[in-house]
Parts: sequence; C-alpha cells; structure tokens
Amino acid sequence: MSAAEAFEDPPGLTLLGLEREAVRTAAPKRLAEFTTARWCARRALAGLGMPPVPIPRGRRGAPVWPPGIVGSMTHHDGYRAAAVARQADARSLGIDAEPHLPLPDGVLELIALPTELRRIAELSGRHPLVHWDRLLFSMKESVYKAWFPLAYRWLGHEEADIVMDPAGSFTAHLFASHPRVPPEGFTGRWTVDRGLVVTSILVPPYPTPSGGEPR
Repeated sequence: MSAAEAFEDPPGLTLLGLEREAVRTAAPKRLAEFTTARWCARRALAGLGMPPVPIPRGRRGAPVWPPGIVGSMTHHDGYRAAAVARQADARSLGIDAEPHLPLPDGVLELIALPTELRRIAELSGRHPLVHWDRLLFSMKESVYKAWFPLAYRWLGHEEADIVMDPAGSFTAHLFASHPRVPPEGFTGRWTVDRGLVVTSILVPPYPTPSGGEPR
C-alpha cells in the first residue's frame, strides 16, 4: 500500500483530463480540496511506480482508479489524503478524516445503533479525551468507502455494527452481504492526531484458489 497526505493546498496544482468536468462549476473551496486530494492520489500512485493519470469521479462520486488499483481519498479543512494498493494486495480500501470534535447535536442518534450507543457511553467514561461519537462517524464513512467499490450499492449506517478497540482498531459487522465482500465484515485502524480523527480499512485480497492465481 502507498499513501500521501497534505495539510495545505499547494499553489499551482492542476487537474487532469475528465477530473476538470467534475468541478467545472465548483466553489473555490471545493475546487481546492478536490485538486489537492487528486494530487495526493497521484503521489500515492507514484509510490507504486505508476505515472500520473486522471482520477475522475464514477458512480456516487467514487474515484475511478487505474486498472489493477484500489484506493480511497478523504479531505477535511486543513487535511487531504489518499491511499492506494494493487488489487493483488487488497480487495478494497477505505479512509476518512474528521475533526476531533463532538458531533453536532442529534447526529449520533441518526448514525448509531443501540449497541453502538452503549459502547460509546462506556468508552467515554473510560477514555474521556477521545470523542468516540466522531470516531464512530469516521469509521462508518471508511466502511462505506471500502464497501461501495465491491458491492456498488448504498450501505446505510444501520447496516454496520462497529466495535471500537481503545488500542486503535475496530471491527465492522455488516448486516448486508455481497459475494465480493468478506462475510466476516471489515477490520480497520484509527488514530487521533493533530486535531483529527483518521480511520482506515484495508480489505484483504481475494483468496487464492489452490494451485492458481488470486481471482
């Protein structure tokens, strides 16, 4: 896997090919975050030995990666990042970054299952310096980003039950299934740093049939 990040928007960056159409009428802030995220993606691809290529938007806005590549991007005020991997090494990727702040009133109740609300209450009592509600939101975003390129359909917040480990990992048990998605769900990592919550998921590659190549 290869990743790149930026904490500002470098001047003079340009978009390639079909990327321009996606932000043709975008406001300056949206244009900047879109452009820098693509710049991060090309830097990450360079880490795999690949030349600069356009990364246009596909279905539901998901990035369209070069053949043989999976990846994910995220952006927030003051932060842009991208991660990529070869399909031989990962089935899918999902990354997300959010401000390490409490969620706005009412949002947690919209995204969390009753089991998740109970876990957050317990974790908040044991580790009060972490905003577990925002962390859960970011994890659900990473879950969706890992899910969609495999299933090509919406995954609601209520379709993933997330168990958070204070040591920096999490597990997403899915209530939806698809032949390309591991039945056991997803596992991921999380960190809090520089005022941000960052979560990531790497879905392992497809099993290799006995005596053959990965399918």
